[in-house]
Amino acid sequence: MINDILLPLFAGLCLFLFGMKIMELALHNWAGSHLKNILERFTKTPLRGMVTGTALTAFLQSSSAITVITIGLVNARIMTFPRTLGIILGTNIGTCITTELIGLNISHLALPMLIICFIIWMFSWFFQEQKEPTSFIRFVLILRYISLAIMGFSCVLLGVEIMQVMVPALQSRGMFTWFLEQSQQSLLWGIIAGMCITAIIQSSAAMVAITMSLITLDAFSLELGIAIIVGANIGTCVTSLIASVGGSKSGQFVALSHVILNVGGAILFFPLLSLLANISASISSTPSEQIAHAQTIYNVVSSLIALPFCYLSFIKRMES
Repeated sequence: MINDILLPLFAGLCLFLFGMKIMELALHNWAGSHLKNILERFTKTPLRGMVTGTALTAFLQSSSAITVITIGLVNARIMTFPRTLGIILGTNIGTCITTELIGLNISHLALPMLIICFIIWMFSWFFQEQKEPTSFIRFVLILRYISLAIMGFSCVLLGVEIMQVMVPALQSRGMFTWFLEQSQQSLLWGIIAGMCITAIIQSSAAMVAITMSLITLDAFSLELGIAIIVGANIGTCVTSLIASVGGSKSGQFVALSHVILNVGGAILFFPLLSLLANISASISSTPSEQIAHAQTIYNVVSSLIALPFCYLSFIKRMES
């Protein structure tokens, strides 16, 4: 069990999370200094906030980072609670970019991308930062961060590939069979599993990647896979809840709104999992892409349904 399941899972998950953090670090260092100004300037309405949250999350590859930063700005009274609602809706949409890229099945390009970008990254260090850098130096620094971000994404792809090694061994285990049998009775088991595992590993993208690995080798049905990613969306709320502990009441409202969005979306979509599976299957024939598309549809629809509620008068009165 250790060699066949736990070792590939641990190694693949570590590489996946390491790649995610490298991407986040590289992109945050490149544009992080502008985050505060962007969030203050482009969140005047919930719609603008949703677009901004989507773009920033897609760019920084971390919904948790944007949510935590937002809670910090609210606790510091730089932003008010109503202006954060759009951002929270947008983070759920922006996080789909990672899983859509993983679903493209381009893992065979991971190693070449890693090697090429590592060479570019090493080359960039020949040009050190200056007090007044030239245009060429600025271009080299941008190239450094971009190459580092691509190296991180390559690690993400390699991590997914390593985790796929455990699937045959996992299928032969009695506990996994029991879980599948229980899931046939109720897909609620899938939501619970996705929620709990994501809360532990602190990454919904990693949970979706594990689900893709399992479903690619026909370990379980598409419906169960979608139920797991719905649960993963709830599990990722743990990060924002932790970040809000000890903060202002407004900061706690931000974390609570994140929970309400994802729990509400799960309740809304639970009876529609079969329909969502059929829609995603009609868009793509590849299981991993179907999971990615299902997550995108789920998050986009949930955010769009929640958007009008952000304009309610009692929420606007919470501005102060």
